Amino acid sequence: MLEAAKRQVQEACDASGRKVSLLGWSLGGVYARELAKEMPDCVRGVITLGTPFAGPPRSTNAWRIYELTSGRNIERETAQYNLPEAPPVPTTSIWSRSDGIVAWQGSFQHPADHNPHTENIEVVASHIGIGLNPSAWWAVADRLAQPEGGWAPFDRSGLFGLKGLLYPDPHR
Repeated sequence: MLEAAKRQVQEACDASGRKVSLLGWSLGGVYARELAKEMPDCVRGVITLGTPFAGPPRSTNAWRIYELTSGRNIERETAQYNLPEAPPVPTTSIWSRSDGIVAWQGSFQHPADHNPHTENIEVVASHIGIGLNPSAWWAVADRLAQPEGGWAPFDRSGLFGLKGLLYPDPHR
C-alpha cells in the first residue's frame, strides 16, 4: 500500500511542481503520516481525522476487524514504524473524545522537538461522523488555506466566540 501511495505522491509532486497536502481518515491518516516521514520534500503538510497513531496498536475498537479482514497481525504490522513520532512537516490531528472507535488519546499529537508545527484540534463527532462533520471540514479547509511555508496554529477565537465552543482547547 505504501509503495503505491509513494508513487502517487511523487507523481502529483512532479506534475504540479509543488508539494502536496495529505489528508487521511482513520488508517488513512497513518499512511499519510508515514508517507510524510519518508517523503518530506514532497509533502506540504498532513491532516488526520480520527487517526490512531499515539497509542498501542490494540487501543482501538477496530484492531480485531483489521486482523480478520487483512489476515495480518497488527502488532507485527506496526512494529516497523514509529507511529507516535510526528512527521517533519506541519501536522494537524483532528480528533474527538466521542470517537467510539479510536480512543482520543490515540489521536493526540504530543509536542515534537523536531517539529514545532504540530497541533491537535478537537471536534465533537463519532469516528464515522468525523469525516462528514462540518466543524472538522472547517478546520481542514482552514489548514489547507494556509500558504506553503506560512504555517500558523489553528485560531480558536473569532466568530463572536463561537469557534471556542466548536473547538475546545485540547490543553484543558
